[in-house]
Amino acid sequence: MVDRGLKYLVSDYQTRTPSKYTADSWAPFAKALTAAADVAGDTSATTSDVAAAKTALMTAAADLEAADEGTFQTITNDTFWNDTSGNPIYSQGGGVFKFGDTYYWYGVHYTGAELYRANPTRKYDGDVRFVSIPVYSSKDLVNWKFENRVATRSTGVGNGANLGGAGWVGRLGVSYNENTGKYVLAVQMWHTGRGGHGVLLLQGDSPTDTFDYGYFQTQITNSPTTGTGDQTVFTDDNGKDYLIFSNREGRSRAFVAKFRESDSLRIEPGVQIGYNSSGREGNAMFKLDGKYYHAASDLHGWNTSVTHVMESTGSNVQGSYTGEYTLAGTEMDYSHVTQTGFFVTVNGTKQNTVIFAGDRWADFAWNGIGYNQWMPVTKTGARPRFHSVSQWQFNATTGEWRVGPQNNYVLNPNFQADRIIVSRLTGWTNFRESGPSSIVTNVNGGANGSRFGLRVGAGQSYAGGVRQQITVPAGTYKLSLFAKTSGSLRAAQITVTDASGNSRTLNVAAASGWTRRELAEIPLSAGTATVTIRAASNNGYLVVDDLGLVKTSADTPPPTGQRYEAETTSAECQGTIDSNHAGFSGSGFCNGNNAAGAFAQFTVNSEAAGTATLGVRFANGSSSGARPANLVVNGSTVGTVSFESTGAWTTWSTKTATVSLNAGSNTIRLDPTTAAGLPNVDSLDVGAATG
Repeated sequence: MVDRGLKYLVSDYQTRTPSKYTADSWAPFAKALTAAADVAGDTSATTSDVAAAKTALMTAAADLEAADEGTFQTITNDTFWNDTSGNPIYSQGGGVFKFGDTYYWYGVHYTGAELYRANPTRKYDGDVRFVSIPVYSSKDLVNWKFENRVATRSTGVGNGANLGGAGWVGRLGVSYNENTGKYVLAVQMWHTGRGGHGVLLLQGDSPTDTFDYGYFQTQITNSPTTGTGDQTVFTDDNGKDYLIFSNREGRSRAFVAKFRESDSLRIEPGVQIGYNSSGREGNAMFKLDGKYYHAASDLHGWNTSVTHVMESTGSNVQGSYTGEYTLAGTEMDYSHVTQTGFFVTVNGTKQNTVIFAGDRWADFAWNGIGYNQWMPVTKTGARPRFHSVSQWQFNATTGEWRVGPQNNYVLNPNFQADRIIVSRLTGWTNFRESGPSSIVTNVNGGANGSRFGLRVGAGQSYAGGVRQQITVPAGTYKLSLFAKTSGSLRAAQITVTDASGNSRTLNVAAASGWTRRELAEIPLSAGTATVTIRAASNNGYLVVDDLGLVKTSADTPPPTGQRYEAETTSAECQGTIDSNHAGFSGSGFCNGNNAAGAFAQFTVNSEAAGTATLGVRFANGSSSGARPANLVVNGSTVGTVSFESTGAWTTWSTKTATVSLNAGSNTIRLDPTTAAGLPNVDSLDVGAATG
């Protein structure tokens, strides 16, 4: 037989260049590519021959190792995304799946997404008419190329019906079946012409093929209802595919069900792994460092919430799980104003990172249908942690990530996470100096046509407002916001106070309409900073929206030269070599004993005697402040280094110093002077010595 899907894969993989990969990984790939090309050109090849060739080719492609360490690409949230051709990305409620060496992103295009993008100042929760299921491809998970619409309104769903006649299409994912060589798309569908709610299974010959009808399954055994509540597709490391879902009515039960291994065209009986009487939606799963994590959101209709997590107690995805706990980092802005959508796990050459793909359908705040919000999740200690960043940079090869230069450190800066009018806003703490007990609300319309803004005030004498504590790295920042006032205010101000107690205040001048305000050149030390919004009046209001606190100073780059890792045999660590805090280079870092004199030492080589610049890469997540150390070179103390708090153990920084080195071997020791010991020390960069 001639399989157009295999021909497509062969043609695609023939564009790979050997020099971009290691020789050891290229050799088996080249062999698999040649074999697949032979099968693709063989008209007598059987279905099983084609499936085996596809599987072998994709497996070899997935094992390709880049010859370099890749590059960091920027992900910017809170905005509309475009594909590589500059066209809008319309992809909601889907998933990203890696087939071979390429990531493919599938989702649903609704009419509401187009309407919202054209005018994001009103609700579009009723505009969910299905348009198509597009697929995009990417190598770096940041730049996405439009490939095809794998399903459209004319796609058949059996019994003469089509997707255009469905009342609902959404929540989908794709599996690859090794036995048939088919890619199977599992879609949540409600169609009166097909008997109501169920899981529609479509199949194609390649990841970007036009998919055709396979089966419509109305009932999954062990689920008390037809259809599913919310659902996603999870593929385990061994290639087995599972549907992660809740029951449709009530959504109180969390299930994991395997796709039928013979053809993936049936969902096998579900195994219940959790129960919550309040119900959960946005059911999704990720795997990190050998554990499975089921994540879901509160059940209240596409609205934002903290992320609820259950983790496996063993190595079986359908085994036992713990009770729910809140995913750390999702509390202060309700998962960056989203609910759980799907996850992408990247096992990089240096670290493992999970991408939380949040579903911001939040028309309640006029910021939904069309936004895709992606944030990193890493292991911090025994549990994963969500990092709420508006901009970050990711290296899909190494798995490393870092905060982007335009990241807004204020959480819930648009006051929209709560989804309804409240008097205590998520992420913000009310304070009252005088006057009535309630002077805070988000009832007022926001700037630029948004639905919510923060209002502080009352019709009588008062003083107070809100404050938020956030973790920031050391640097210079700019504060920006929109504000307006009414009545006569004795005070209207926004103050930023750093971990050292230093403060800068922006006084807001009276203005009846929204006016942009800025305060630049704000120096902040690393650690906990406090943003305070305060007003005082006899009868007046301060309204604030769209806060920004962005770092404007560039980080000091490490010196170029030789890097020495703390975990290597040429280094000495008076403590333990650990790897439980993400972001380190190499295979670990030195976690020194909490004691004065518990040093970390490096033995370094210098081609010549002279002055060299050192760069100590470290993380200090302690709330107790800096950890000073003597800098000892070849047995002599040459200075002191103050390792300030970086705000979190996963936030790494570089401290530089200039020292004199001998030609040949040198010892460089960091000798802590307090009982707190050293920060976590990752590596030492040594620049070339100059005379």
